[in-house]
Amino acid sequence: MKLGEIVKALEADVLVGATAMEKEITCAFASDLISDILMCTKEPTLLLSGLTNPQIIRLSDMIELFGIVFVRGKKPSQEIVEMAKERDLPLITTQFTMYKTSGILFNLGLRSCKI
Repeated sequence: MKLGEIVKALEADVLVGATAMEKEITCAFASDLISDILMCTKEPTLLLSGLTNPQIIRLSDMIELFGIVFVRGKKPSQEIVEMAKERDLPLITTQFTMYKTSGILFNLGLRSCKI
C-alpha cells in the first residue's frame, strides 16, 4: 500500500515527507510504549503512536521506520518536525484513535509487522 493511500484513508495531514507519497508501505505497528516498539519491530515499519517526544524520532536511528502516524490528533513540536526532516522520515497526523487507525489500515490490507 502506498503512503499516499494511507494518508487519504486516515484523512490525515502530512507534516513531513510530502514527496514520499509513492513509497510502498508493507506493515505497521501501533504502540505508545518505546520498549514495545524497540522489541517488536523486526522489519521496516509504519509506526502508529500518540507519543510526541523526541525519543520517538530517535527510534528511527535504531529501527527502520517508513514513517510515523500520530494518532488522536497529536501534533509534534517544531523540534520533532525538524528532526524528522533531517532523517527524511515522513510524519503524518490523524484525528482517529489508535484503534480506529489500526482497523482502517488492517481492513485495507496492511499487515502487522513481524514480531
